[in-house]
Amino acid sequence: MNGYFPSIYASPVSTQYRMTLTVGEHSARHIRRIARMHLENWERQHLSDTVELALTELIANVIRHVPGSHCTVLLLKQQTGVRAEVTDAYGRLLPTPAKSDPESEGGRGLLLLDALVDKWGVSPTPGGGKTVWFEYGNSRTQGSNPL
Repeated sequence: MNGYFPSIYASPVSTQYRMTLTVGEHSARHIRRIARMHLENWERQHLSDTVELALTELIANVIRHVPGSHCTVLLLKQQTGVRAEVTDAYGRLLPTPAKSDPESEGGRGLLLLDALVDKWGVSPTPGGGKTVWFEYGNSRTQGSNPL
């Protein structure tokens, strides 16, 4: 035998990816790269631009507002789309889109998230923290891009 293994012996592609980390200045770039790789493996690469941007906003909120910047990121393949969750142990500052001053430099991330994804929300976790999540691609046709 020459080492060839038919694809029926290949391991199945995982339908989820989870990582726990302390995020910092360059974390969003690495998380975007990981998300892009999984979306390609799941044949959801057409969702990549929006998912990457939405994840960047959630990670930026952890960096800005969560003491210690520790979180867990979860990506889940869904029937036609993807769900992403960012969980932290900081129960305060439950995110809501803010009405920001047009001159302010921040405060628009969740408004952007709301405009980009199909749905999003915040769920408290049993340990007193929260999970901010979004779903994208489940109600859109393949190939559409809101950007």
